Amino acid sequence: MKSQENYYEASVRYFGKPGPSNTQLVLECVNNRARELGIKEVLVASVTGSSALRARDVLSPDIHLIAVTHVAGFEKPDHQEMPPEIREKLLSIGINVLTAQHAFGGVGRGIRKQLGTYQVDEIMAYTLRTFGHGTKVAIELALMAADAGLVRTDRDIISVGGTGNGLDSALVLQPSNSADFLRLKVREIICKPSKF
Repeated sequence: MKSQENYYEASVRYFGKPGPSNTQLVLECVNNRARELGIKEVLVASVTGSSALRARDVLSPDIHLIAVTHVAGFEKPDHQEMPPEIREKLLSIGINVLTAQHAFGGVGRGIRKQLGTYQVDEIMAYTLRTFGHGTKVAIELALMAADAGLVRTDRDIISVGGTGNGLDSALVLQPSNSADFLRLKVREIICKPSKF
């Protein structure tokens, strides 16, 4: 990292396509940037638990890892996509697991599905997807984790999202609670797809 009085330079990796083929490189970039910045908390989108397990293998052991899953019922009613035995395994190796209403797809999505009209949360999600799906996910995870009290809103963290399966985007950000969304600050883009 090159630094001057009023700016600094940091490396950003842009992937030629989104998706799981980027997972290993994303995690390596996250580990390096966390070390450089002294960040000790990382959020990882992990529907089935596999991305969280990979993250634990790659990230430094002193990094507190929080896996954020899909909400129950996302795929079909009364169904949780992360198998209970994987959830238990993650917890047993010190990874917190958060399953909560998606910050950009809760009640508003229900209104759209039933009445055919978009609400502000889904409009925000579509707007954030202009930066890529994984970027939207990373921001959403930070809101969900702050709402659950798993991360503080006065400390920077790294949040890692993906497009479909795996990981392809990572941000350094200062989280906020959903009710204070406009206080969330994206500090840096560590990596993301350039074509999506």
